[in-house]
Amino acid sequence: MGSLGTNPMSFSAIPDDKAAFEPLNPEDVRAYLHKAVDFISDYYTNIESMPVLPNVKPGYLQDELSASPPTYSAPFDVTMKELRTSVVPGMTHWASPNFFAFFPSTNSAAAIAGDLIASAMNTVGFTWQASPAATEMEVLALDWLAQLLRLPTTFMNRTSTGRGTGGGVILGTTSEAMLVTLVAARDAALRRSGSVGVSNIPRLAVYAADQTHSTFFKACRLAGFDPANIRSIPTGPETNYGLDPAKLLEVMQADVDAGLVPTYVCATVGTTSSNAVDPVGAVADVASMFNAWVHVDAAYAGSACICPEFRHHLDGVERVDSISMSPHKWLLTCLDCTCLYVRDAHRLSDSLETNPEYLKNDATDSGEVTDLKDMQVGVGRRFRGLKLWMVMRTYGTAKLQEHIRSDVAMAKMFEDFVHADDRFEVVVPRNFALVCFRIKGSGAMTEEDADEANRLLMENLNKTGKAYLAHTVVGDKFVLRFAVGSSLQEERHVRSAWDLIRKTTSSLMD
Repeated sequence: MGSLGTNPMSFSAIPDDKAAFEPLNPEDVRAYLHKAVDFISDYYTNIESMPVLPNVKPGYLQDELSASPPTYSAPFDVTMKELRTSVVPGMTHWASPNFFAFFPSTNSAAAIAGDLIASAMNTVGFTWQASPAATEMEVLALDWLAQLLRLPTTFMNRTSTGRGTGGGVILGTTSEAMLVTLVAARDAALRRSGSVGVSNIPRLAVYAADQTHSTFFKACRLAGFDPANIRSIPTGPETNYGLDPAKLLEVMQADVDAGLVPTYVCATVGTTSSNAVDPVGAVADVASMFNAWVHVDAAYAGSACICPEFRHHLDGVERVDSISMSPHKWLLTCLDCTCLYVRDAHRLSDSLETNPEYLKNDATDSGEVTDLKDMQVGVGRRFRGLKLWMVMRTYGTAKLQEHIRSDVAMAKMFEDFVHADDRFEVVVPRNFALVCFRIKGSGAMTEEDADEANRLLMENLNKTGKAYLAHTVVGDKFVLRFAVGSSLQEERHVRSAWDLIRKTTSSLMD
């Protein structure tokens, strides 16, 4: 760490009281942003040589900098120096080409530029009138992406014949997408069941596979569902840990027989743990027997579905009620950007609409515009559509597909490396760009011994700073996850990571 952090207040001891405070002085904006852009460019140039995981302890930054805010101003150069010497050394570098731990957090020059410009404009587009271009851009970007995914026109804001019945909204995360659709499904189920107010909430039941992201179960609680009625349906190797429609039908029918109201089913395309894929069409068919809302969580793998060879994973999507995917994971659009599509936008807005006097306006009253505040939890919102549009407009479909295919090819190469080394096993068939593998138990090595060996392997790999892997548990086995997809990753990084894994394993097993 730099010595600069030991006494940061020394740089702000002399106030400049005579100069007027102009936080948006055009020359300062130009100078500060030039320095920030130089920092960003240098960061990406040098990131490969930085340890992926930092060697810091909790509370380090307060010791490096100051526990109290400064009274007086300091030159921007001082702020940037503290960023370099104190903040950067404590970062886990998600953009590193040696980052393989979680699903990627991709980025691109076009997305960074779009986010920068959106931040500078700082519009709060809660209604169309509050910023027409912000709403129109979000609608356009979502409809472009819907076309890349070949979603039915029923999910689009605008169709060839005019305004559609469906629509989309860009939210921060999948958690928000799940929460708002759960609320809409809850309200629809209460109406169907003849509930007076919310009196029938204890009768509502929701469903998902046990591989579904934990945020689903959190969102269910936030939406008011009784935890006793949140069904986590077991999966196994016979379905590659995808949801079994027959089991879903059995559980839903049992709930009906017990007097409950099936309300919502979450299907996942690309689970976080092992990249399992639930059969969207078959799940929708089962749910339709009970008039339950079906949501598809395609946060990670949805991006791959812009490639025709992966689009079949969304087959049956025309029969679901909503689908969300996150370009900030794998489509080169920086956080935060989760795209939620619904087949009937009114079912969402009926549950989330707010209409205070101070937001009433002629455009809203005309019914010709979308007020995106009515499709989210909050009212205020960022201009997220700009960066997504700039990514698609700048790179085009062909380059985005090339990006996905390159990552999948590198993951396939890593999978082949694992298969070729008889000390390891691939635990579940590879989907997309995630490989779940482990040192396998054999001979005198029991499964418990193998679990411990894999824990040590992961710890030793991560300590080197040359690679970062995470783990999961699949079928009661401790498994390492190797997720390809960082925007800077090349084949040589995957090869280097495998060499490190191989050598580290040899040192453990000697």
